[in-house]
Amino acid sequence: MKILMLTPYLPYPLLSGGQIRTYNLLKKLATKHEITLFALIKNQDEKQYIPELEKYCAKVKVFQRSEKPFTIKNIIKALFSSYPFLVIRNYVPEAIDAIREELDAEKYDLIHAETFYMMPHLPENDIPTILVEQTIEYLGYESYAKKAPKLFRPLLESDIKKIRRWERHYWRACDKLIVMSDDDKDFIGKQINAGDKIDVVANGVDSAWFAQKSRQLPKEPTLLSVGTFKWLPNQEAVDFLVQKVWPLVKQKLPSAKLLIVGNAPTDKVLNYGKTDKQINVLGRVEDIRTAFKGSHVLVAPVFSGKGTRYKILEAMASGTPVVASKIAVEGLDINHGLHVLTSNSATEMAKLAIEVIENKKLWQQLSENGKKFVNENFDWKEISQKLDMIYKEIGTKGTNYGKKNEKNS
Repeated sequence: MKILMLTPYLPYPLLSGGQIRTYNLLKKLATKHEITLFALIKNQDEKQYIPELEKYCAKVKVFQRSEKPFTIKNIIKALFSSYPFLVIRNYVPEAIDAIREELDAEKYDLIHAETFYMMPHLPENDIPTILVEQTIEYLGYESYAKKAPKLFRPLLESDIKKIRRWERHYWRACDKLIVMSDDDKDFIGKQINAGDKIDVVANGVDSAWFAQKSRQLPKEPTLLSVGTFKWLPNQEAVDFLVQKVWPLVKQKLPSAKLLIVGNAPTDKVLNYGKTDKQINVLGRVEDIRTAFKGSHVLVAPVFSGKGTRYKILEAMASGTPVVASKIAVEGLDINHGLHVLTSNSATEMAKLAIEVIENKKLWQQLSENGKKFVNENFDWKEISQKLDMIYKEIGTKGTNYGKKNEKNS
């Protein structure tokens, strides 16, 4: 089957959950389908990674969006556009013309778009389209807006209304919507009253790759925080951890260390490492396994957003016990006390993290149960097979399957 895939990022290097997901699915599906990748990049340096993706794609074409999101040009455009800022900052008119030319020149069976904000790049066409929503964007921004300074809230709330409007529009407009969990499916199904068009293709993890790295725990009790900081829920999570959980842990474990790992740490996050010598902000690391295998427990106090969390799956694949908020493990169908420990309370979260570190039997049980659970339920091989079945279901029905995509550019 001939597939055109659209992504708002180049799926390599593996710096974010979206990149990890797309790259691994490309690897698994490349032997079954001919995939052409059209991706957005922020700067020309990213072109050095194209050869890695050409191993799995028939063609790779990239289009540069603005390197920095909050430019005067983007802000003014968003203020006077029906589109939200999230679409404007990822909107590249040249991509529309290139996609139109590609569809005119080649016969494609299917279009696969990652994120709703890639959909405005599609010209009018009759090709069945799959939209993949890795998270529900407007929910994450709603949480952020509630905590923003009152002066900025009206502007944020106006933009969030645009996000919600266009997310729902493209959920309805696509021929098949793919989400990360049953919870997401139920939530969106009620929003658009069309649950039958939604399928779940969860995120996965390369368990064998994580198993290749041996564990090297430090003498000091070590907590770990992981997450790309371009995503607002991760910024909120690390603030909660450092400001509310971490002080309680240090009271009980004075020699404890906290590692903060993730791409693009903000100045605020970097400052945590400057003001507390027991906090080490590593930012981006070359091998994430080193962070997981060198920590006693992952602490993930995520309180907004949807979708499954790579940090949880990767910690479990590494055999690193997890203490998390309830929403952080939502949709994974895992049990408190068996696979992970959960709480939404800072006091309880600190207590659980300390207990995991001090109770070797509990640590071992969570480590072994986590690895087994991920191996059995979230391996990329099984996940890619499910996506392959959806490709065949939608693609083979051809132009008779769905309605034309609306051109809203």
